[in-house]
Amino acid sequence: MKFTVTLFLLLPALLIGKQDRPNFVIFLTDDMGWGDLACYGHPQIKTPNLDKFAKQGTKFTQAYSACGVCSPSRSAILTGRTPYRNGVWRWLPKNSPVHLRNSEITVAALLKEKGYSTCHVGKWHLNGHFNSPNQPQPNDHGFDHWMATQNNASPNHKNPENFVLNGQALGKLEGYSAPLVVDEGIRWLKEVRNPDQPFFLNVWTHEPHLPIESSPQFMKAYAHIKDEGIRQHHGNITQIDYAFGKLMRALDEIGVADNTFVFFTSDNGPEGAGNSGRTRGSTAGLRERKRSSHEGGIRVPGIARWTGRIPVSENSTPIIGSDLFSTILGIVDIPLPKDRTIDGTDFMPLFSGKPLKRKVPLYWRNHLASLEIHFALRHGDWKILASADLKEFQLYHIEKDWQEKNDLAQKKPKKLQQMKELLFAVNQTVEKEGPSDWWKDQPIGPPRPRQSKKK
Repeated sequence: MKFTVTLFLLLPALLIGKQDRPNFVIFLTDDMGWGDLACYGHPQIKTPNLDKFAKQGTKFTQAYSACGVCSPSRSAILTGRTPYRNGVWRWLPKNSPVHLRNSEITVAALLKEKGYSTCHVGKWHLNGHFNSPNQPQPNDHGFDHWMATQNNASPNHKNPENFVLNGQALGKLEGYSAPLVVDEGIRWLKEVRNPDQPFFLNVWTHEPHLPIESSPQFMKAYAHIKDEGIRQHHGNITQIDYAFGKLMRALDEIGVADNTFVFFTSDNGPEGAGNSGRTRGSTAGLRERKRSSHEGGIRVPGIARWTGRIPVSENSTPIIGSDLFSTILGIVDIPLPKDRTIDGTDFMPLFSGKPLKRKVPLYWRNHLASLEIHFALRHGDWKILASADLKEFQLYHIEKDWQEKNDLAQKKPKKLQQMKELLFAVNQTVEKEGPSDWWKDQPIGPPRPRQSKKK
């Protein structure tokens, strides 16, 4: 049995030099929780296309986003660098001076240099001045073709009015955001790109981020649920699933599915609190939610498929969004940039039974989290969390305590000291390398609620 599995994995590796260069698709959702898919255990939400996809590749049970909020985690996917190192340290409101700098090297730009056609469709959220010469746009970061919004679909996911296609505003579109985004990706695949070139397609949906609006056809399965908001949320996940399935079928139709590396994931954990409303994503029991560096804020779905190269399996090895940069470059044999720290690691060795060797431990820093938890670092089975002043700490054995219920900081002083030293060392390099003028003196913690004006 072991010989058969090894042969299955090694034979395609031996033949890859004779095959066409592989294509790449990154499909990123917005605010999807670790437990929002049926294949990750949700008892009600219907996701047949993603369930099928999970049975065609490897489902990661410990996949992480690089931050508990969206812009930073997106910057890490494209650059392989932790957000405070690449400068996108927070979510970016309109007109923010923060942006993904021209000095950052993206996976799209490196692939384009090697003859790849490149396309981005969906949410961008890597600048404050969108579709403006004041800051870099998707085309400045390596994308030949792009249809995007700065942040959310407006006024909501239904009939959005704020998409831009290659610098030209599109006006009102008829339909729902995720299917519209996927349709443009399919149009690019079939009608626009050069079919003689391999491709890199970035699909970043708005769903299930607010303002949620779901097509009635995807809410029918949840008619028995009394809360309209929950019906909307669950239908929104099914709407994503429909769009994803449509894209996978398109890859089949143009004959490239078997030679395309596809990775599905989310930018952070789910929004919302309470038991009702449209932001009821599931953490499946993980602690806390979006904006937190506890597991519920950063552990996300992660599914990889590449026929013949990635086995059908479930894998519990921790991986992070920044790993996609190193993994894709490793597959096409493009050297990593040597003039900067790359935090991500090529995870392809996992599929031949080899362990990952990380030069930089998994590290999180989140200005918008609470003062009590500002930093986090994962090394092996252990995770340390630290306050904004790096004086208060929590310690968890994540493999045994994935819900982070048992703080071992007092009981394991030696392990705590080891983890503190790792955290301090990584953070020091980030402080030196990142554009700290963007985040120093900025308020830490979640925004204070607005006070109503006195009458």
